[in-house]
Amino acid sequence: MKVEQIYTGCLAQGAYYIESNGEAAIIDPLREVQPYIEKAERNGAKIKFVFETHFHADFVSGHIDLSAKTGAPIVYGPNAACEFECISATDGQEFQLGNATIRVIHTPGHTMESTCFLLIDEKGKETSLFSGDTLFIGDVGRPDLAQKVKADLTEDILAGLLFDSLRNKIMPLADDIIVYPAHGAGSACGKNMSKETTDTLGNQKKTNYALNPALTREAFKKEVLTGLVAPPAYFPLNVLMNIQGYDSIDKVMERGQHALSPEAFEVAANETGALVLDTRDPQTFAAGFIPNSINIGIDGSFAPWVGAMIPDIKQEILLVTDEGREQEVITRLARVGYDFTIGYLKGGIAAWKAANKEVDTIISISPAEMFARFKAGEGEIIDVRKNSEYLSEHIVEAENAPLDFINESMLKINKDKTYFVHCAGGYRSMIFNSTLRARGYDNLIDVNSGFKGIKESGEFKLTEYICPTTLL
Repeated sequence: MKVEQIYTGCLAQGAYYIESNGEAAIIDPLREVQPYIEKAERNGAKIKFVFETHFHADFVSGHIDLSAKTGAPIVYGPNAACEFECISATDGQEFQLGNATIRVIHTPGHTMESTCFLLIDEKGKETSLFSGDTLFIGDVGRPDLAQKVKADLTEDILAGLLFDSLRNKIMPLADDIIVYPAHGAGSACGKNMSKETTDTLGNQKKTNYALNPALTREAFKKEVLTGLVAPPAYFPLNVLMNIQGYDSIDKVMERGQHALSPEAFEVAANETGALVLDTRDPQTFAAGFIPNSINIGIDGSFAPWVGAMIPDIKQEILLVTDEGREQEVITRLARVGYDFTIGYLKGGIAAWKAANKEVDTIISISPAEMFARFKAGEGEIIDVRKNSEYLSEHIVEAENAPLDFINESMLKINKDKTYFVHCAGGYRSMIFNSTLRARGYDNLIDVNSGFKGIKESGEFKLTEYICPTTLL
């Protein structure tokens, strides 16, 4: 029997490949499904099942494409009302995979259909728990995402159901079972997950606050609901895609891989209403970019920030990328449901400049220069990190304007004033600056190494550090 975690750092997401005696199952697959198919073929195995722990909100699963290409049925737990062919399994139902068995454990709370899958080996030993968003390492799935699906469904009711699921379904399992969650640190599906992506259930019983046996139902609900913020706007849109279906990844890739000359790119940008998304490194972007384009660097938490910054998943997108990375960018956009890339700039920004097209820039300075200019009264300081990061530690004079809520944060900006904008390391500040520059804010100066560089410089007075209780 073989179990492999296939972890995608950009989404902080774990998919799983399970194989026994020539039969394989995939749990929570990503949108691009060919790697799973090729893995099974290399191992001489046939994909028999596609298991889904719930209707995901933070990414579009590859369940439909994988089922279509392999003939493997899609299996959800109870309460899953799919708008495509699937098996809505009963609690306790078992599926035979080679010489192994996978048992359905219905664990409502994160969502009503949330389900864990228990792997039982050839000898009948319970070995692994694929816990989805019910149980993370160090945390549990937030119970506020599925509220209002029904009129009487609230986060308080969901939190109570999650308490029951953990106490009655998960905690009685053996301590040596390995927990394989759907997410790790960096995902917005939980508030304070560990960087570790697996652990024993026994250790989680000792260290995970949510599994503390002394915690009462009401205390649990208070603990799990404290520190939550509004989820990214794309979450419910991804849920609908996972329930209703979507275009095949092959069609999405074909649509997006149109190489456009600078002239054709300019015409498309002017006539279609497409958003120009530049995915290069933030500092490379700052040195020269197409006016009104938005920078979200591919080498960062790309997909979640696209989801946070572009409210319409059907928005047409034109790409500026590092040469040779166009396909990667289109794929990673599709992971979170942005299927309408309509082309990319052939030859990248170099071709744009060679065609004598207009180029814009953003000033980016070091913390030392920022300190000198701030002390000279040249501008104010804007910290665009999450509020939880800001409250943990910040420059005394800085105002918090979180990138997560940019439409509210931009109300704090006066177009006529100069601002020094920083995040943690320089990635998010460029997203903030480029977005506002496209909206006519021309007096924002980027701090290129963020709070890390600011702290290391020793120039600024900082608030006393407080350990955060939430990373949202």
